[in-house]
Amino acid sequence: MHKQSKAIHGQIPRSQYREHSSPLFLTSSFVFQDAEHGEMLFSEQADGNIYSRFSNPNNSEFVDKMAMLEGVEDGFAFASGMAAIFSGIAAFLNSGDHIVASKALFGSSYQIITQILPRWGITHTFVDRDDPALWENAIQENTRMLFAETPSNPGLDLIDLEYLGELKKKYNLLLNVDNCFATPVLQNPAEYGADLITHSATKLIDGQGRVIGGVVVGSEEAIASVRFFARHTGPAMSPFNAWLLSKSLETLYVRVKAHCENALTLANVLENNKNVKFVKYPFLPSHPQYELAKKQMKMGGAMVSFEPKGGAERAKRFVDALEMLSLTSNLGDTRTIVTHPATTTHSKLSKSDRVQVGITEGLLRVSVGLEDVNDIVADVEQALEKSK
Repeated sequence: MHKQSKAIHGQIPRSQYREHSSPLFLTSSFVFQDAEHGEMLFSEQADGNIYSRFSNPNNSEFVDKMAMLEGVEDGFAFASGMAAIFSGIAAFLNSGDHIVASKALFGSSYQIITQILPRWGITHTFVDRDDPALWENAIQENTRMLFAETPSNPGLDLIDLEYLGELKKKYNLLLNVDNCFATPVLQNPAEYGADLITHSATKLIDGQGRVIGGVVVGSEEAIASVRFFARHTGPAMSPFNAWLLSKSLETLYVRVKAHCENALTLANVLENNKNVKFVKYPFLPSHPQYELAKKQMKMGGAMVSFEPKGGAERAKRFVDALEMLSLTSNLGDTRTIVTHPATTTHSKLSKSDRVQVGITEGLLRVSVGLEDVNDIVADVEQALEKSK
């Protein structure tokens, strides 16, 4: 079966009630058959559920689907995307280790690497998006992990995954890829050698702005370390959220395709609007990494970044003039969302750091939704006119 079909039909075995959709397992713990069974579960001589902090049928169904979609062996579901990102790093790095990461990262990922990891003696080097060769130059004797976000949030810069996969093999490093913007529908980092693939399931995986969640999937060996870390630190996803997200995966392919089609239409409209300074979208020929986007992504994604002429003040007038589009910091929703990163999601970065990763004071991030694309375009165009 195609992965889309597997995402729809892959679920835990039906109970004696013959339910068509997986039931919810809202329980904190699971009963052992006898003393020996409990001992075997804890010693990992037998498979089964013990405690919902680290195993639950709903979580397993969601994780199994995500691993299947990414073409890997195993995974672990987390309470949030940031819990997934932190755990996927902290499960492997020790005091004295070094991480090389793309400079263009989501704000909280940047804060983890620059403010939290140094507390434990973990150092880092950021690599500029404009020179991929700097990745190899940044590798040190104590480097253990390469961490990349592609496309980046919010600048939509790309990292060459094939190149990173080659570096990972050459220097025997762990390759950890944040695949949130692309989703497994558009891009599969494991094909290029990624050991860990991280998602904020809050975004396109859920797709309707309902729940918070995250997931890390990868090789069985790598996930064993992630599972150990998560089992004893407790950032697990709730069974309810896992159940909801597993159902969301049944429509992921059709949703992502529609998001991409609407986003490409909007990007083309913006590029031809005299009130727009610049537009970035991976599948626009004007994107500086257009050829790379076509190589490693199937479509351009749901996100469009642009700056209206007039800088920060014009951007603020633009968002205030919107009538249908939402103003919030989330993304990947059925509703089209506009965000001003410099004052919201990336406001904790210094102005100079924002400039280095392409976040200008007037930059706007549009998470293009599933409304009729003519309505999306009409609202953007009228807001551009009103904000002059």
